[in-house]
Amino acid sequence: MSTPSPKNLRVPYETAGFKKSSPIRNGPGSLPTCWDDILWAAVTVGRPSRAYVFKHKDASAYEALFRWSAVRMALEGRGHGASRLRRTAAVRSLDPTEKGAISYFLGMTFAKLFASELLKVPWLLHLDVFKDQVAAVLTERSRPDLVGEDAAGQWIAVECKGRSARPDTETTDKAKRQAKRIKSIGGKKPRYHIATFTYFADHLLHFAWEDPEPDENEPEPIRLTVPGDAWKQYYGPVLGLLRSREGAVDRVLDGEREPIEEADVRVGVHPEVMRLLLEEDWGGARELANEKAGEWDFRADGIVVEAGQAWSGVRTGWWVDGG
Repeated sequence: MSTPSPKNLRVPYETAGFKKSSPIRNGPGSLPTCWDDILWAAVTVGRPSRAYVFKHKDASAYEALFRWSAVRMALEGRGHGASRLRRTAAVRSLDPTEKGAISYFLGMTFAKLFASELLKVPWLLHLDVFKDQVAAVLTERSRPDLVGEDAAGQWIAVECKGRSARPDTETTDKAKRQAKRIKSIGGKKPRYHIATFTYFADHLLHFAWEDPEPDENEPEPIRLTVPGDAWKQYYGPVLGLLRSREGAVDRVLDGEREPIEEADVRVGVHPEVMRLLLEEDWGGARELANEKAGEWDFRADGIVVEAGQAWSGVRTGWWVDGG
């Protein structure tokens, strides 16, 4: 059994609008985390950014590496033992379109991290993953980015905003409207309609989220039914990466962590979950992971990502100077 990495990073956050029954409290806070957590969130946030993830091995492998590379390029912890995440000089030098894409990806990654850590909702899917099945109700672009499910089958809707600076009132109001459009998922009202904001202040990463009251008179409410095979997109980047590397699947089935030298990480999938994924039993893999959560040294989805020393800034010259 691997020793968990110490949560020696801190992400300051602001919470607003959550009911008293929520497991978190409104006001300021600080989330303890580590690179293992962040890289897991990045690779499982549930939206493929490459086409044909399951049809082409190379595309599958590059999907996972693309996500980790985006994190590596955008964020740094200044030196060994740094507790705050900073924006790198590299991301500050991007053109506005490129910077917007990175900000959006970071917004989804940290929404996934906070939902998992504080709301115990490890499962998030991007609506674009199964938009073909629900196209009839997605009548306009105003909708949340993600829907998520906890182990008890309760759903949440999440709109993610990533910005280079603190979001203005227009941005926050738009995000809240988008989050509130989901009326039901699988016939049930979502427990939360959350607007999230990942942004930088003085080049340091911050997070904010709000759970506004849903609009009962929403003129065009969205009602979703999540197809069972949607979960293949959740596991897609990790499964595709392991399939692309000779012998990796067998090693993971034997309980080993697979080293991914290009990203300085090690990846594991619980052997029982891995067998179901290889059988393309996506729903079965998710159900098994839910049942076994807490019984093994994997995340709630049966995946584990372990960051190497380079991620803590130990190797000199690895990080781009953040200025």
